[in-house]
Amino acid sequence: MKLTRRQFIEAVVASSAAAAAPAVFAQDAESTWARIKRTGRLRLGAINGASPYFTKDLATSEWKGFCSDFGRDLAKFLKVEVEWVETTWGNAVLDVQTNKIDAQFGMAPTPARREVVDFTNPLFNNINTVVAKKSFNIKRWDELNNPEVKIAVDVGSSHDQLATRLLPKANVLRFESSAAATMALQSGRVDCQILAVLLSTALVAKMPSIGHIIFPTPDEFAPTNIGIRKQTDKTFANQVNAWLDEARKAGRIRDGIISNMQKLANVPPTAFPPQLQF
Repeated sequence: MKLTRRQFIEAVVASSAAAAAPAVFAQDAESTWARIKRTGRLRLGAINGASPYFTKDLATSEWKGFCSDFGRDLAKFLKVEVEWVETTWGNAVLDVQTNKIDAQFGMAPTPARREVVDFTNPLFNNINTVVAKKSFNIKRWDELNNPEVKIAVDVGSSHDQLATRLLPKANVLRFESSAAATMALQSGRVDCQILAVLLSTALVAKMPSIGHIIFPTPDEFAPTNIGIRKQTDKTFANQVNAWLDEARKAGRIRDGIISNMQKLANVPPTAFPPQLQF
């Protein structure tokens, strides 16, 4: 039987996770919390070019973006130093699973990911949108479920998961990165790209000519969490959730997102729908 490209990628990811599992359990003798307390360092994944989540200042090598700010705030809460480990959205799950990093901010808790890593309470609740070429208009998600509609997503992402679940009849083109999917939209090879609202608003602010943002109904929320390693000792998860509760009550989650969206992406608070809750 001939495999589709998506089926091949899913098979590779599954086999990689299975191969890594024995090593992960072997490392579980020292919990994440025990290692952090022993070393005084919190290893966090950082993804260059993922502004406003993460971006690296080439002049200073400083990590910026709201996830970078949250990481430093968590380290302050835990009274340790941050050690940034550069990764990608595609590699972050395996980096958490194999104990290369202690946590990955901005990770969507998809069912496939939940099989191999654990997640904290939600960092915030994103909303999925569609960035469409100017001549393309829809109001509902089911209007995209048409083989004549060409949709771009980044493979293995929460956008890909949404397209797989909601749009089985659509012509979904899967690209290696969100930037590659955007290039397909820009060049006219697709009608639209599925993106969470924090990414779609940043994209349109940067490239107004690419098209317009559509908020299809019904709302498709996308929880954004922090990925951590599966382990028996839940102390680290409890500590991160305690920080989340404190930071949210103090308004630092909302302020961090809003300020970075304005500073790094020129997106004003008015760009977000009222149902979006930080």
